[in-house]
Amino acid sequence: MSADICFAQISDCHLYADKKALHYGANVFNNLCLVLKKIEQTPDIQFIIFTGDLTQDHSELSYQNFVDAIEQAKITQPVYFLAGNHDDATLLAKYLNKAPFINNQCLEFSNWQVQLLESKSETPSGYVSQDESERLLLAVNQEKFQLLMMHHHAVDVGYFIDRHGLTNQADFKHMLVGIDQLKAIACGHVHNALELYIATDRLNIPLYTCPATSIQFDMSADTVANSGKSAGYRIFSLSNNGRVESQAVFLQ
Repeated sequence: MSADICFAQISDCHLYADKKALHYGANVFNNLCLVLKKIEQTPDIQFIIFTGDLTQDHSELSYQNFVDAIEQAKITQPVYFLAGNHDDATLLAKYLNKAPFINNQCLEFSNWQVQLLESKSETPSGYVSQDESERLLLAVNQEKFQLLMMHHHAVDVGYFIDRHGLTNQADFKHMLVGIDQLKAIACGHVHNALELYIATDRLNIPLYTCPATSIQFDMSADTVANSGKSAGYRIFSLSNNGRVESQAVFLQ
């Protein structure tokens, strides 16, 4: 995928303190290592954005295991990150505190800004606060194309994870109207690769969801179940004319 900007999105690792632990039958640490190895072997990828849910058991060691996986894969590209509903932002900052990790909510390029938006709340569901909306709008350069990255999905996807989606969808969509050059939104949380749209008063904004490095959810189940599809990630291609292309990549 040839582009002016090319990066990988990874999401929903759900690691444990024990690197051999299984999550719904999957060794999630091994899955993450295999995904990162495949990314490292893709020369066009300039950086990685991790969109949350590093941990499943909320242990500090799970955060260290994420760092170990990055080191094991010999990742040298910058790795940007944000918190998922399972994560502790303080622990993310503590462990992801040196190269290649960069704690930055706005990535600046000549024709683009990539914005990282906080959607973590006190519950598994998502919520974008008024303060976070205002911070985002202040960061936006209206002369540049915009790509917005977040953890939670901002529109329903049609299966059980919608019980834990963004709770203030209407407010969120109203805020998006103030971003003139918004070209797409990308999120994690749903454990599947979907391409949807968020409809505002002015336009339909593409929404890309990221396959998980851990497991993909069975969309026909009423609660968490492993669909059996392999671990995955996304590659994004951003062109200087404002075009966004994305493809989901799976290990098998």
